[in-house]
Amino acid sequence: MKLLFAKGPSLNTRLLVALLVSISMLVIDYRSERLERLRSLLSVFTYPLQSLASLPVDFYQTVSGTVISFVELQKENRRLKEAQFVNDTKLLKFAALEKENTRLRMLLENSFQLGEQVLVAELVSVKLAPYEHTVVVNKGSRFGVHPEQPVLDANGIVGQVVRALPSSSEVMLITDPDHAIPVQVNRNGLRTIAFGTGQPNRLHLPFLANNADIVPGDLLVTSGLGGVFPAGYPVAVVDKFEARPDKSFANIYATPKAELDKSREFLIVWSHSTPVVLGEPGKAPVEPEPKGAENVAP
Repeated sequence: MKLLFAKGPSLNTRLLVALLVSISMLVIDYRSERLERLRSLLSVFTYPLQSLASLPVDFYQTVSGTVISFVELQKENRRLKEAQFVNDTKLLKFAALEKENTRLRMLLENSFQLGEQVLVAELVSVKLAPYEHTVVVNKGSRFGVHPEQPVLDANGIVGQVVRALPSSSEVMLITDPDHAIPVQVNRNGLRTIAFGTGQPNRLHLPFLANNADIVPGDLLVTSGLGGVFPAGYPVAVVDKFEARPDKSFANIYATPKAELDKSREFLIVWSHSTPVVLGEPGKAPVEPEPKGAENVAP
């Protein structure tokens, strides 16, 4: 007959038994491998609990590592793009240098100097006035920018700075009707002036005779005359030569090398040798002495 008020072993007794069993299992496990099968069997049941307990920590580490890696990757990508942009623009002069060397004009090699100081600027806005080809970039006088500075992209000459404000600058493109740039034919050194036409991707060379040594496909580079644009930078490629026997000059047009309607990053160039302090807090920008005036109407 089952007793109604029967009691089991006391807590002390249970604790003692548990301690003895634990000590016995520790001794057996230390002296032999009899409990390895039992350990393996128990691990099958405890592994899901261990994984579930560590899941929040693993999730947090994965998410935080992914976010940090993405931010660092963006910074690295932006830095590498700017470095590649500067290097690609410096390489533009190699074609002009190669042609110059083939003509054995060794006395003029010092006029083609690589490594001018440059500043990367981004496009802010485009003026939409008819026949006025002007853009605004996000670098101004506090970075040392001043009027008449040449502006390039990764393919060639874009234009020149016509107005420098503290935080932005206004750049007149070479296709503006009021812009003119001294150029020379890279193949033979023939010098002339290229004028903007007011049309996108179109330059006019009005001062070459009908028998001038210039043909479609000739590369036009900056001649360096006037002291504004450094010599040797690509400007345009001749795409039309039309002789006019009834007039003194031929009808010649060229297409700019720069992507005037696509580029969003530009290079503002200092051609003088004195370094310029670019946007250093508490210091006024260094303004270089003007070297000459380009044929640009106000």
